[in-house]
Amino acid sequence: MSEPVSPLNGASFKGFATIREIGPQGMITLRAAPQTKGLAAAVKAAIGTPLPERRSIARVEDRFCAWMSPDEYLLWLPHAAVDSALATLGEKLAGQHHMAVNVSDARAVFRIEGARADQVLRKLSPADPAALAPGEMRRTRLGQVPAAFWADDGGFTLVAFRSVAGYVVALLSQAARPGGEID
Repeated sequence: MSEPVSPLNGASFKGFATIREIGPQGMITLRAAPQTKGLAAAVKAAIGTPLPERRSIARVEDRFCAWMSPDEYLLWLPHAAVDSALATLGEKLAGQHHMAVNVSDARAVFRIEGARADQVLRKLSPADPAALAPGEMRRTRLGQVPAAFWADDGGFTLVAFRSVAGYVVALLSQAARPGGEID
């Protein structure tokens, strides 16, 4: 596997909230019907997490499985562990209708932090970040692009397509400019 490259070289912005690209993360898109025989055991063997409930994330240390749709999960793990996890999924789900693809290089990941971090997302998305329960994630639009975000570690993590990473960091930075707070 080649060395991962950050789409924006760790771009960041400090306003009333801090925006920063967190760099390459290992990600696998897993498509399989929830009733697929052995699905939960395959995910547990591949990354160590259970399958999440609808619109939530199951997390164990630095790995998690996010529910993306009724037949889609996003597996998050260290970049170096992706090939091994894909092999495990293939082995455990052999003979079952599924698809597991390394999408690590197709995504950009951002952190939004600070006491008013939710305001950045409230300006850009129809999904209310303040309404998220712990472990809940939301697939939505950010400006004109698809994105997913969840609250964790005192802020929000946001995933978008790598092809629009520059647009996303510009949107987030503009929304976090001092003087633009929602009061």
